[in-house]
Amino acid sequence: MVEIDPYFTALPLERIADAALSRARELGADHADVRVERIRSQRLRLHDAKLRTSHENDATGLAVRVVKSGMWGFASEVGMTPEAARTAAERAVRIATFCAQINAIPVELAEEPCHGTRTWISAFERDPFHVPTADKLELLSDWSRRLLADRRIAHADASVHQVKENKFYADSGGTTTIQERVRIAPVARVYGSAHGRTDTMRTLAPPTGRGYEYLTGSGWDFDAELDALPDLLTDKLGAPSVEPGRYDLVVDPSNLWLTIHESVGHATELDRALGYEAAYAGTTFATVDTLGSLRYGSDAMNVTGDRTTEHGLSTIGFDDEGVSAQSFDIVSQGRFVGYQRDRRTTAATADRHGTTRSNGCSYADSPSSAPIQRMANVSLQPAPGGPSTEELIASVDHGIYVVGDRSWSIDMQRHNFQFTGQRFFRIERGTLVGQLRDVAYQAVTTEFWNSMTAVGGPQTYRLGGLFHCGKGQPGQGAPASHGCPAALFENVNVLNTRREAAL
Repeated sequence: MVEIDPYFTALPLERIADAALSRARELGADHADVRVERIRSQRLRLHDAKLRTSHENDATGLAVRVVKSGMWGFASEVGMTPEAARTAAERAVRIATFCAQINAIPVELAEEPCHGTRTWISAFERDPFHVPTADKLELLSDWSRRLLADRRIAHADASVHQVKENKFYADSGGTTTIQERVRIAPVARVYGSAHGRTDTMRTLAPPTGRGYEYLTGSGWDFDAELDALPDLLTDKLGAPSVEPGRYDLVVDPSNLWLTIHESVGHATELDRALGYEAAYAGTTFATVDTLGSLRYGSDAMNVTGDRTTEHGLSTIGFDDEGVSAQSFDIVSQGRFVGYQRDRRTTAATADRHGTTRSNGCSYADSPSSAPIQRMANVSLQPAPGGPSTEELIASVDHGIYVVGDRSWSIDMQRHNFQFTGQRFFRIERGTLVGQLRDVAYQAVTTEFWNSMTAVGGPQTYRLGGLFHCGKGQPGQGAPASHGCPAALFENVNVLNTRREAAL
């Protein structure tokens, strides 16, 4: 049975919490919370079976956040002592007191039940930090040698990034939590040249909230993917360039997750709708007056936010405001019905939206960062009894099957977008007839999701995601997963990226 890291539990967590919260109360704070975090990370990368990157980081610190006189105050310390906690509380209160003089909109927090003292650990079997680095390098070397043994492969990269996050939280409302979660991201990429072209192909294995068992066969068949890469790259190098125009697209979950992230996930963050988040990546077209009325997509579109998804990168027991993990609707039968919220944005819109409890979307990426609203695992639901990917392809007369993510672009209101991919297969009369090159699909968010005419069944559903989603100023990174089935989109505009680049 997995237990919380004993190094972390040996820290004076309760005494730190008592010191910070009691000092904040003495100084008149209306609300106070304290976090103690230890975040370990390791990156390993081999190029042509030779070590190119070996980087480890181990950061521990504490943070105190208060609300006083209607204003936030925040401070962090590296010292793991009650004295450091009191010092942080005093600085946080001073900052709140000073800033309250210029604050026009008082901070209010939605109520959250007291959860007492709780412990939560993510679903993993083998702590990757308990695996010797030499064993990881040997596994990556084996992957590299297998790929380089094919004469069509000019170069090969193999890498793994792993993170272990321990977090202790306590607030003035009486909730105390201690949590541990692990995530891992392995990638293999090959490079080749033919027909006067150079290109790459990489594995589709998504980053996941699993342990080292993910690299050895639990949750993904890396052997099959590595064996397939040389043929896929060779086919891609010899593929014809796409003729631009309008096509029916069958989009694989390995590509669609990113479209969901950018056009639904970020667009339905309430802090963007309120204008609290704007400078880093814009606001959103899904403004607060559209909730309940906006036709986001077709009737086949059902999207949930879920912080309880097993192996999800955004999965937690409690968020960084002591809110318990929840699952909630964002789009129901194509209609926009719910935002992702934290306690402040919930309180700010309670009169208008009638929602009085946060759905647990607060997160800070380190003890030196103040929590901001971050994305849940935002996922498109499959159709019960829905078609297989092969059946979706068979229903298309003239179209493209899109697999794997690559680059993307979207405007500051999350309205107009463009996505490429790893592999594009031409569909003719319901059959795949080889790869295409230089493909990108382009659409307006609501027009794209309204063109979704069929959603695959649960057998096509897969969880994708990313390790580092950037947001905020100063910028913070956060992991998030997005599950989805394969889906059919009709009459979508397809660009030839090579021709566009030449314009």
